[in-house]
Amino acid sequence: MKNNKPNHIFKRFILLCSGLIIMAIGVAFSIKAGLGTSPISSVPYVTAKISGLSVGITTIIMNALFIIIQICILNKEYDWFQLLQFPAAILFGSTIDIAVLFIDFISISSYWQQWILCILGIIFLALGISFEIQANLVTTAGEGVVLAICKVFPIKFGNMKVIFDITLVTISVLLSIIFLGELTGVREGTIAAAILVGLITKKTNILTQKLFSIEKH
Repeated sequence: MKNNKPNHIFKRFILLCSGLIIMAIGVAFSIKAGLGTSPISSVPYVTAKISGLSVGITTIIMNALFIIIQICILNKEYDWFQLLQFPAAILFGSTIDIAVLFIDFISISSYWQQWILCILGIIFLALGISFEIQANLVTTAGEGVVLAICKVFPIKFGNMKVIFDITLVTISVLLSIIFLGELTGVREGTIAAAILVGLITKKTNILTQKLFSIEKH
C-alpha cells in the first residue's frame, strides 16, 4: 500500500494557509465596518492605533508574544513543532494588511451597511477557523496559549477561552482609554463576534469536514 502521508501533510498545509487567509479577510471586513473587531483582534487594533503601525504588524507581534508565553508555561513539555505558529502569524498578519487595502474602496454611509460588513467579517472568521481545524496542523498562537494553560491547570478549554477573550477585550479597553482618551476597537461588533463566531463555526465545520476530509494516519 502506498504511503500517502506527504500528500496529507501538503493538503493540511494548503488548508491551514487558506484558513489563515480567509480569517484575515474577516478581520479586514470587521475593521472596515467600524463596529469593533473580534476579541482576538482587539488588542492588535488598539495597539496599531497607538503605535501607528499596521494592524497586520501588531498582530504578528502579539502572536510572537503568545508563542513566548506558551514556551514559558509549558517549559520542557512545549511541542517545538508549534513554532510553525510564527510563520502562520506572519501570513495572517500580512494578509490582513493586504485585505484592508483591497476593500478600502468600499464606501459606508449608514449603520446598517456597517452591520453588513461586520456580519461578513464574522462569517469569514468562522469559515477560516473551520479550515484551520480541518487542517489539524498547528493551532493559532492565541488558541495555543489557552491550550497551554488548560494543560497546566484543571480548567476546561471552553471556560478558559471565554476568560482569555474577556482578558483581551479588557486590555484593549484600558489601552484605548489610557493612550487614546476614548474607547476604540471594542463595540457592539465585538460582542457579536464573541457570540456568533463560535456558533457559525459549528455549522461551517460540518461543511469543511465533508469537503476536505483528510485521513489522520
